Amino acid sequence: NIANLDFSRKTDIVRKDEIGTLANNINTVSDSLDAALTELRERNAKLQEDIDRERRIEKMRQDFVSSASHELKTPLTAISGTAEILRDGLVKPEDIPHFAGNIYKESQRLIVLVSDIMKLSQMDEDAISDPMEPIDLGEICRDVISRLSSHAKRRGISLEYLGEDAEILGSKKLLDEMIFNLCDNAIKYNKDNGSVTISAQRDGEHTILTVSDTGIGIPNDSTERVFERFYRVDKSHSKETGGTGLGLAIVKHAARYHNAEIELESRLGVGTRISVIF
Repeated sequence: NIANLDFSRKTDIVRKDEIGTLANNINTVSDSLDAALTELRERNAKLQEDIDRERRIEKMRQDFVSSASHELKTPLTAISGTAEILRDGLVKPEDIPHFAGNIYKESQRLIVLVSDIMKLSQMDEDAISDPMEPIDLGEICRDVISRLSSHAKRRGISLEYLGEDAEILGSKKLLDEMIFNLCDNAIKYNKDNGSVTISAQRDGEHTILTVSDTGIGIPNDSTERVFERFYRVDKSHSKETGGTGLGLAIVKHAARYHNAEIELESRLGVGTRISVIF
């Protein structure tokens, strides 16, 4: 066991005869062995870290595959069951549009889910190599608001950008994914006739992107977990809104890609504010 070996002790014999020479040689060899042992311990520690890291990654992969399989099975089962009823002629003609609508809704949910899974898989494998270029966060925010405006309007939710033009070096594709998912979540988990406010501003050496809502809020015991894959605070609400449980996981990965930090503040029944600090 290398942990119990010790070559640091030296002989203190000081003589000018053969014994003194032998003592010096022993000390020299001890120094060499001590240095080699230190290097071996460092390599062993690094190897153990790599092994532990691989185990953690493998566990994450297994959990991801298990969760993804479960999530994919739900809409597929609904589609298969509805199609079987239609195939066997067990539906009245006037009810066919309703059943066809269910198939369409579940297939759209499946498409979004597969798309999100593919995005996360690419991020996990570092398969994204988008060029880092000057990006105006304000421009992306305004574009996202335009794309989500009809979705928000259906529930009377106002979308507003209060920030300034804030330029950073980044991937336009990933930043768009990040901002879209933050705003989409802010709408999904908001109250009817609520509001979503987006801002981007400079603060010294940092650029801060913030998305605030007047929604249902997040319990304290869930604030650390909402960025986990497939984690949902309110599963029934997520099913109603069509959430995949991957939106904030994508936000987390996109932030990491840009060496950005995420801060979350939330109060139940009051709302949530998420800030990304570049």
